[in-house]
Amino acid sequence: MSTATPARTSGSVGSTAPAGRRGPSERSPERAAQIRRKGRRSTATTVIGVLLTAVMLFPVYWMVNVSLTPTEQMRQSPPQLFPLAPTLDGYADVVRDQLPYLGTSLVVGLGTVIVTIALSAPAAYSLAKLRPVGGGALGFVMIVAQMIPQVIMAMGFYAIYLNAGILNRWWGLIIADSTLAVPFGVLIFTAFMRGIPDELLSAAELDGAGTWRTFVSIVLPVSRNSVVTVGLFAFLWAWSDFVFSSTLNSGGDAQTITLGIYRYIGNNNQEWNSIMATAVVASIPATVLLIVAQRYVAAGVTAGAVKD
Repeated sequence: MSTATPARTSGSVGSTAPAGRRGPSERSPERAAQIRRKGRRSTATTVIGVLLTAVMLFPVYWMVNVSLTPTEQMRQSPPQLFPLAPTLDGYADVVRDQLPYLGTSLVVGLGTVIVTIALSAPAAYSLAKLRPVGGGALGFVMIVAQMIPQVIMAMGFYAIYLNAGILNRWWGLIIADSTLAVPFGVLIFTAFMRGIPDELLSAAELDGAGTWRTFVSIVLPVSRNSVVTVGLFAFLWAWSDFVFSSTLNSGGDAQTITLGIYRYIGNNNQEWNSIMATAVVASIPATVLLIVAQRYVAAGVTAGAVKD
């Protein structure tokens, strides 16, 4: 018994695309228009980005320009957009006067980094993995601590240092600057360490490692990005601090670079080329650190933002 084979309609083989779909010849004009619109948007975005970048970088350029401008041309009107007769007198003043201030700032900055990491990393490990009683309240206190104005803290430190007889000591600045960096460090470390698998810590415990050994040998190396992030921000805060330096160490023998710049400003004299030259030199360490550590900072800051 034979079965009838359904006859194919004419044009079923090699038929055109289903209804609703357009052929290449019909799509190409729309596709070209989309590409042109995307190209215009991309060009506009690039132009806007360049303009905004130029606006933000103009103060940096002007700082370099003024640092190379001779003193007698400083108040020229209109000002020179380019130093036509550049001078290095400002940088000579930096070498002659500011090297001790730069050295003090370097010591204070590195000391702040060490104290900040030494205090904030173990505290964050406890909050993230050991989960002590009251850990949530302590985390809230850390957030509130970031909201206290630095001037208020400087007044409190001044009274404490005066009564303790440690006013005008460079190492007192390390303690004061660390109070700003430690709460920030705890928050960054806690967010990162919460993402460390518990199985990794359990394996260390099975191998006989205690809490401290696990923290030092496992958690801290894994948290490299957050260590770099916290250390960088702690250094930058200490390096650029003026409020604590002017309040707690204005009469000390070893003063920071922010006070060194301030020494150039007087009632009847402002050595702007020396001021700007010092600012240029003082910005070099921060710029180099940011360039070198930018990928670690990006990973450290965003750690814990997304939960797997």
